[in-house]
Amino acid sequence: MTAARRSLLFAAVVAAALIASASCAATPTAKPSPTSSPSVTVTLSPEAAALTPAEQAVSAMSLRERAASVVMGHVPTTDAETLRSYMESTAIGGFLLMGANIPGDEATLQELTAALTVDPAEPPLIAIDQEGGDVSRLPWDGLPSPLELQQADAAAVEAAYAGRAALVRQAGIPVNFGIVADVTADPNSFIHRRILGTTPDTAAAHVAAAVDGESGSVFSTLKHFPGHGAAPGDSHSSIPSTAMPLDQWRSTDARPFQAGIDAGAELLMFGHLAYTAVDPTPASLSPEWHRIARDELGFEGVTITDDLGMLESSGLPEYADPVANAVDALAAGNDMVLTVVSSTPDTAPRIVDGIVAAVESGAVPQERLDEAATRVMELRLALADAGAGELPCTTCADPAG
Repeated sequence: MTAARRSLLFAAVVAAALIASASCAATPTAKPSPTSSPSVTVTLSPEAAALTPAEQAVSAMSLRERAASVVMGHVPTTDAETLRSYMESTAIGGFLLMGANIPGDEATLQELTAALTVDPAEPPLIAIDQEGGDVSRLPWDGLPSPLELQQADAAAVEAAYAGRAALVRQAGIPVNFGIVADVTADPNSFIHRRILGTTPDTAAAHVAAAVDGESGSVFSTLKHFPGHGAAPGDSHSSIPSTAMPLDQWRSTDARPFQAGIDAGAELLMFGHLAYTAVDPTPASLSPEWHRIARDELGFEGVTITDDLGMLESSGLPEYADPVANAVDALAAGNDMVLTVVSSTPDTAPRIVDGIVAAVESGAVPQERLDEAATRVMELRLALADAGAGELPCTTCADPAG
């Protein structure tokens, strides 16, 4: 699908949501007519009328609800009632399905993803790491792996990711953490088998093709910004580091991410990687790397951390507190914080408590939380409006504007 087509679809969704926003803000069934009594007529203030549907939804939330909406959690179970209870009790904005959540058949998985959606009007962002090949949660995905696609043409990559996205969406999953935009020519790198190209040119072309293939089926995610290839080591157990200068990064490792952003990817996952010439802290906790993604690469979608549990697994004492990591990640510019490793039913609520406390103390500005919650809500409302239909590209530029 072209960027123009996706932009038109999104414009239609937003227009429909604007028309419905006044009645939705009251009750799902209240639809006052122009001749209704003044006592039941809802009149939006000029300030409220100027808000987008996502801004209106967030403005109606309590502080705790806003904090919960920017957390993506996980608990390892295939019991639908347990998953439903977890989402009801936490009210978090997203859930990542891992291998421990995947039953043996697609029909049962559909039941589980349905159980995760408490409010269809504001559905959570249910995500999965369905890269294919080495990282494949769906055992029925027999499509070409990234390793097989490294030497293929862009058309083959687009076809593979279109098929993979269809499998993901058919299972009731709207977000795929499936496009690895890292680039490396080193076959010994732990990320090598998961990348789509061993040169910046090939990786950029293939990443853009993968985003095009997923468009309309799932919201695409580019990972692991600013790129694993230049930073040796595995971020699941360490903080990979590189002294690569920023200008060199711009001409090499940045290019697949730029291509994916230009193609309309809706999410950008920040890795726990330290590019010390830019910032000695991991990119996931770096305000400067978030500025670069927004101001230099032009990304306008949802930024999300890689699993924050990986920071704890590094063994470094400064990253031993999962709540502090989440608060720091939000303050740095992430719109969602992801917790998976060692996550228990009380992990997400503890993080929500930490975010609330940080906002109340001023450690995290209220405006930063509201900005993050609004970006997340834009995807949730777009998902609700799409229903079983085609998902809009929420980051594509309007060709008329």
